[in-house]
Amino acid sequence: MKALTEQELHNLAMNIVGRELEESGYEFMGVNSKKGKNPQFVCLKEKILHFIVVRPVAYPQNPSVYDTELMKKVRDHASKFEARTYYAGVGLSNAMDQNLPVYLNEKYIVQYEGLIEI
Repeated sequence: MKALTEQELHNLAMNIVGRELEESGYEFMGVNSKKGKNPQFVCLKEKILHFIVVRPVAYPQNPSVYDTELMKKVRDHASKFEARTYYAGVGLSNAMDQNLPVYLNEKYIVQYEGLIEI
């Protein structure tokens, strides 16, 4: 069994959020899947620009808790573009034992409450 790397967990979280954004009618203007580059998504919806920061969060941490300093920087940057800023924390854990890592091609649990506006 191969545990997912941090970049793979990040990509998985982005796919989960990206699908939801697409289904909700967001138009992708920019996507940045490189870990550490923010925001991950720059989207347009109803003529309003949205900056979305995505983070995978390991069990038992709360995926709704975010780095306030980072999000303030992103919000300040977004304000220059009259954009709204959101945080999307995606909790990911192993379905068989939440204390084990998420493994490639194995079942996992997603805890995602949706976008949190900053």
